[in-house]
Amino acid sequence: MISTHADAQTNSGDTAWILASSSLVLFMTLPGLALFYAGLVQSKNVVSVLCQHFGIACLMTIIWVILGYSLAFSQGYSGLVGNLSKIFLKFSPGAEVATIPEPLFAMFQMTFCIITPALVIGSYVERIKFSVVLIFSALWLIIVYCPVAFWVWGGGFLADMGVKDFAGGIVVHTTAGLAALVIALVLGKRRTFASNAVTPPHSPVLTMIGASMLWVGWFGFNGGSALAADNTASMAILVTHIAASIGAFSWILIESFRFGKPSLVGMATGMVAGLATITPASGFVGVQGAIILGIAGGVLCYVAVDLIRIKLKIDDSLDVFAVHGVGGMIGTVLCGWLLSAEWGGVGFDEGMNAIEHIKVQLYAVVVTLIWTVIATYLILKFISLFISLRVDEENEIEGLDTSTHGESGYNN
Repeated sequence: MISTHADAQTNSGDTAWILASSSLVLFMTLPGLALFYAGLVQSKNVVSVLCQHFGIACLMTIIWVILGYSLAFSQGYSGLVGNLSKIFLKFSPGAEVATIPEPLFAMFQMTFCIITPALVIGSYVERIKFSVVLIFSALWLIIVYCPVAFWVWGGGFLADMGVKDFAGGIVVHTTAGLAALVIALVLGKRRTFASNAVTPPHSPVLTMIGASMLWVGWFGFNGGSALAADNTASMAILVTHIAASIGAFSWILIESFRFGKPSLVGMATGMVAGLATITPASGFVGVQGAIILGIAGGVLCYVAVDLIRIKLKIDDSLDVFAVHGVGGMIGTVLCGWLLSAEWGGVGFDEGMNAIEHIKVQLYAVVVTLIWTVIATYLILKFISLFISLRVDEENEIEGLDTSTHGESGYNN
């Protein structure tokens, strides 16, 4: 469990690094992920995607301050969820987490709680009501994200079992990916998807710019999760960059062999797949592990995109489950093997071997899968009792920019 204590010695170097990391992770959402997704939709929906990211960032901040941090990082109930002792970010005077001030730790974790529901945006673009986005994200943060964060990082039952999730393979990518799959199935396909005439990304340039911001920001995402400016953070950044590069290059090779033309969007997507896959293992594996996870993320996530979008015809619009969900789960499970010292990792826990670690990792993924899928479905059904989830057909055809926000991304 993340332990807090008062009157300890703050390390100025660690504090400076987490201050920078917090900024980098927020930068991943605003503007990184927002631009990445905005470039992938039709031009008539670009403003709506940006509004969804901005709205989520603001609302998740408010909920985290009032309730979320306490649910995720206070003393808990039976290892399931934190109590309410830290509502409104009520810190003990001089409290610290590791060697940084607790307010900074709360801020760093807040950036994670912002980007996780923002990732889910990719599953419902171009057809969902803005009010539903906010209501769903708020309920989902409280019911899904905060408990899972407590299980893994806050001293819950998965932490007690020895689960390894350095920076969010379970807490961020698995939960977001699974939620995306559920909401895509419940919400239904876009009209263009149903007619097999999905419009291609309107701006690969915006997508590449956003992806580049994600790549840089991920150094704070993974490196900052060490909570110190030390060797672990250094290795986490190194393996993060290696996996991202290999993930992107895997898609270059696959698309070149398959279509004869590697695409910019494909490179960017492969990069994100590599990053999602290395995330849970980034503080535990070495260079060899990073190479394996980069290849696994790039290749297997590509296969998952084909399976979900083409074969199963599920309109997870921007491939959130196939990239983040599949990548996060693969990285989580393989971490149990690749943390071996023989593969350049930190080594197994005392009294455990690869099989035992993999069993714990698999158990954590399965438990998170069951909870996320059931809770996400029930949240959507609850909301649908009071408000329809989708915009009407006329507004979908017109585009959400003008019909929902009264603005256009491009005024000629």
